Amino acid sequence: MSIEKLNPFLAPTYENFPKGRTVSLVILRTTQSETIFRTEGSGEPMCSEFVQAGIENTEVIPRLVMTKRKQVATERRKGREFLRQYNLLYNAPKGNTICSLNTNAPCEMCIDCFLYGFAAGGEGAQKSRIWTEDAFSILPSTELIGDRTINALYENGTMRDETGKASTALNTSEYIKPGVHFLDVVTLKDVTADELRYVVGNILLTTRYGAVSSRVGRMDNEILGVFGGFGELPSSLELVQQVFDSLNNGENMTLEHPLNKSFINVVKSIINNWQNKRGISVQLNEAELTNLVNDIDENWSIDKQEGFLTRLNQTYESYRQIPTEKDTKKNKK
Repeated sequence: MSIEKLNPFLAPTYENFPKGRTVSLVILRTTQSETIFRTEGSGEPMCSEFVQAGIENTEVIPRLVMTKRKQVATERRKGREFLRQYNLLYNAPKGNTICSLNTNAPCEMCIDCFLYGFAAGGEGAQKSRIWTEDAFSILPSTELIGDRTINALYENGTMRDETGKASTALNTSEYIKPGVHFLDVVTLKDVTADELRYVVGNILLTTRYGAVSSRVGRMDNEILGVFGGFGELPSSLELVQQVFDSLNNGENMTLEHPLNKSFINVVKSIINNWQNKRGISVQLNEAELTNLVNDIDENWSIDKQEGFLTRLNQTYESYRQIPTEKDTKKNKK
């Protein structure tokens, strides 16, 4: 029933031109281990911005930022793992290599290209239909960052080699503590039901973000709200500020890390009023949201995964522009 309730805001099939239909997600992202979000190399500070604490509370505080690129790039790679597994990535027109990110050679024909867009190196361009924002921490960054001293032992288990020379591999690096909550708003433009399943599946299946993700960066994503309409939801920053104001005015909540997870009820009470916002027509209730997640889990299950992705892949068939022999010769000149 949940998918059917969103039908007025879902495209019946993929179309080249937008028609103003949106499905928006409110996502809670919670670190489950030490995590590193920074824009430069080792030793750089965590990504943060000075913003107003709340809407009513005008104090300026630093908040941690999980940038939009750190979200969508990781989630795209998760989806592409499955496309690669089932041979649903195509050769790029430029260079005749398999479609890959960050190579200036998109295939322009796979599910990822049609959904998340492409612009570099090909014959055309596709604007992303997944609109993301920076996700902000609820609490100030000063409470959420710790320091970790890193050393590198030799194989004898000490900091000295066989000649007694001390290791110089000693460094102190910042990290984001486990249990930090980021609130995020993601907008899907003119997507089909299966495209919705694909995008949300990527979000729910992705568990590692940021730098050194093979060691740290474990994160849990939870969908708190799903809306359908013809306009965007309030921003993730506005949501965080509204939550901060509500928690700051509460009598039973201490605004310090780790934040009691009962704050989720505060978030839900705020977004439940968003259906009255301009352009927002429908919000899934708790039961419908649970049914939607169960539907997505079923389609992504090991038994149905290949069939689901193949079915979605076939919906783009009439829009694929496979290079002709003439185009190929032209590119080689």
